[in-house]
Amino acid sequence: MSPSTTEQAESKKKDDKGNLTWWQLALFGLGTTTGTGFLLGSSLAIEKSGFSVILNFFIAAVGTYFVFQALAKMIAEHSEKGSFRTYSKQAFGHWAGFSHGWVYWSSEMLILGSQLTAIGLFTRFWFPAIPLWILTSAYAALGVGVVLLGTAWFEKTVNMLAIVKLAAIIMFIILACLVIPGFLGADNAHTHTPKNFGDVFKGGAMGLWTSLIYVFFCFSGIEVMGIMAAELKNPKEAPKSGRLMIITITVLFIASIGLALLVTPIEQITTKESPFVSALKDLDYEMLVHIFNGVLIIAGFSGLVASLYSVTLVMSMIADEGDAPKLFAKKTRKRHFPYGALGLTIAGMVISITVALLLPNKVYEYITTAGGLMLLYTWLYILCASHKLLKLNSWGRIQTYTAIALLLAAVIGTLFDQVSRPGFFVSLAFIGVIGFVTFFMRKRWQN
Repeated sequence: MSPSTTEQAESKKKDDKGNLTWWQLALFGLGTTTGTGFLLGSSLAIEKSGFSVILNFFIAAVGTYFVFQALAKMIAEHSEKGSFRTYSKQAFGHWAGFSHGWVYWSSEMLILGSQLTAIGLFTRFWFPAIPLWILTSAYAALGVGVVLLGTAWFEKTVNMLAIVKLAAIIMFIILACLVIPGFLGADNAHTHTPKNFGDVFKGGAMGLWTSLIYVFFCFSGIEVMGIMAAELKNPKEAPKSGRLMIITITVLFIASIGLALLVTPIEQITTKESPFVSALKDLDYEMLVHIFNGVLIIAGFSGLVASLYSVTLVMSMIADEGDAPKLFAKKTRKRHFPYGALGLTIAGMVISITVALLLPNKVYEYITTAGGLMLLYTWLYILCASHKLLKLNSWGRIQTYTAIALLLAAVIGTLFDQVSRPGFFVSLAFIGVIGFVTFFMRKRWQN
């Protein structure tokens, strides 16, 4: 190879690299994971397991860390624009990449419905007379508008809102730490500590088990971080970003939820509102209740935008590789934005809004369970692909097997709960359809 050819190759390689630093990716991950899954979905977990939900946060954090490490190591060895579904295809063949992509798309569509419902519920705190479907439609349109502004605006929006969300959680932690010992007045000093073993393990072992799916859902967003990891200046720093993000978010999750449980009578925490709003109401900080409700809307909207962006981008990649109609790969000339894939995303949101209109009472629980399960299925793909593609040492294999066991435990636990069981069968229906189409397509791929 001539010197000029070598220089051109090096120049092209440099141009292909992204512009994200490892700490920017970590901040981005903090923004995508701190959403409605934690700020509202944690109420579902608390309702089933009480104070023992803290144990589940430790368990889910370990499982999430192992999943992202598996993905990050594959990114470090060979960064791919198609991210996790590309690794499944490399590990097991075309069928795996095809099914993984569609499973992820389905999970994000369900999560979009969950997020829209949650934001609508937060907003009805101020405007209870407005129908839920009108609120969800408005936020859906606003989210699409942000995504249409392009990648740069998307990253800026998520990072800016991440700072707001994290600041709010930290302020809640500080407030609770000042209230409990009476620094804000002896009249406000109080705690609601569990009085016996039964208070700690509300629902017993079964309550702990069935709540695990909702705690895992609190960490949803790491897969979006995995997609954006392809934009790193140095892909080998992806594991470092994941470590910082997951350790930080775990500390904030456990500290804030633990303090919310201490300052709030546990029977007042319901699935109708965030546990943090319940805590602030109990403390009689009316102004802070309204401020924090605004933060919840911001957090939910941030997660909505991240899901909109990632699901649209993944569908465009699926279509580019011929695993979806070419219509979904069509892009605008100037910004190269996949408007075809966005159209499919919008159609999916319309269905989610319709479901919210028809099933307003239980829709959040059902959609959250189904979306959380579909997301865990995508994580299982990642773990299996890493086991096949990476040369794992003994500790690496232990991490993989442990994560698989924890994810399967969360999935199976939904069968033993009356509320989450319908969500399990919804996810099973999605898997059945995708499996049937994959089987049909395999015959075409072999010809």
